[in-house]
Amino acid sequence: MTEGNIIIKNAAQLVTCSGNEAKKGLQMNELDIVENGTIVIEDGVITRVGKTDEVLKTVNEEGFQVIDARGKAVLPGFVDSHTHFVFGGNRAEEYSWRLKGVDYMEIMKKGGGILSTVKATRNETEEVLYEKAYERLTSMMSFGVTTVEGKSGYGLDTETELKQLRVMKKTNDHHPMDVVSTYMGAHAVPPEYEGQEDRMIEDIIQHVLPRVQQEGLAEFCDVFTEKNVFSIEQSRKLLMAAAVMGFKLKMHADEIVPLGGAELAAEMGAVSADHLLQVSEKGMKALADENVVATLLPGTAFSLKASYAPARALLDAGCAVALASDFNPGSCHTESLPLIIALATLYMGLTPEETVTALTLNGAAAIGREKEIGSLDVGKKGDVVILKVPSYHFLSYHIGVNTVEQVVKNGQLVLNNRHLLMK
Repeated sequence: MTEGNIIIKNAAQLVTCSGNEAKKGLQMNELDIVENGTIVIEDGVITRVGKTDEVLKTVNEEGFQVIDARGKAVLPGFVDSHTHFVFGGNRAEEYSWRLKGVDYMEIMKKGGGILSTVKATRNETEEVLYEKAYERLTSMMSFGVTTVEGKSGYGLDTETELKQLRVMKKTNDHHPMDVVSTYMGAHAVPPEYEGQEDRMIEDIIQHVLPRVQQEGLAEFCDVFTEKNVFSIEQSRKLLMAAAVMGFKLKMHADEIVPLGGAELAAEMGAVSADHLLQVSEKGMKALADENVVATLLPGTAFSLKASYAPARALLDAGCAVALASDFNPGSCHTESLPLIIALATLYMGLTPEETVTALTLNGAAAIGREKEIGSLDVGKKGDVVILKVPSYHFLSYHIGVNTVEQVVKNGQLVLNNRHLLMK
């Protein structure tokens, strides 16, 4: 049996999500399903997709690992396109304070909030951060995720930001998961820069981004554009400099206040604009016109008891919508895609089909990988999820329950019954 050669045959549903670009609006309902389907992967790349009897006529099963997916649904590997999975410490006690009604300012006085994670991450060794990050990736993979985006932003100083990014690079090298790294030094304003946000942005441009670039530690640059964090003008300056250095762009936009972040994302040609709870109609149209993926994070709104992003309005405006977990230690401490799917379908008005597209092809587009992953098309990576149920409908129907049985990454079975096989 050759490594990276696998046949998955007799699938009750082969949900191909076929396409090489993000799907917009009602196109997101098109899943291109093959019943009783088979997929062939050679050297980690998909080479055949179709009806079982037709595909098996053209291939000799010798030399392949063969998985019989009879009675099971088979989908592209899920893409979690917005996470903060590398951090030190935890905020479990702080979460309990919030549940008891303690407001954020009081939590800050008690030593909580994002700066508590910054302190813990600064004090954590790279080795320990790596061990924790590896475990989190394995948990994500158990939910069917085969590619994840990770952001820095819990250092807010040069060395800790680089430490976070080095951990991401190491996990990408050693974990079966593909990790796409984003530098987000402009995630919050630490005490040493309080009231000096312009100087912080300038220091990032002059001193941190060049080191990230030189060491090849990140593909994207992100910024938290929000009232009392970084303004539109400050964000534009950072993103323009990052683009000149060759970084692709992302934005935390219009989460709490309708500041015009979506419009800036469109102006800057960002790959995605994320959160968007307060996005304006003008911002929606701009995202659609400039092909910026709208990445929605319902787990965060749920955790914060906030209103959800206007998913249906974004689709009606012609946007491509992606979904992601926003896994982080503060506002959304979950990597559970079943939870994200339940929230998207029950409370954001997405159809089951739109939700699948948002977690596959459009998730891939949100990290610039739509031509490589996100669908079961010939020529793409052999990243596949096998459910223990016969239909993708169970993803939303079996509320909050993980229906993933096996995960194939680059044509190799890497997770079986939620146990990681490759390390």
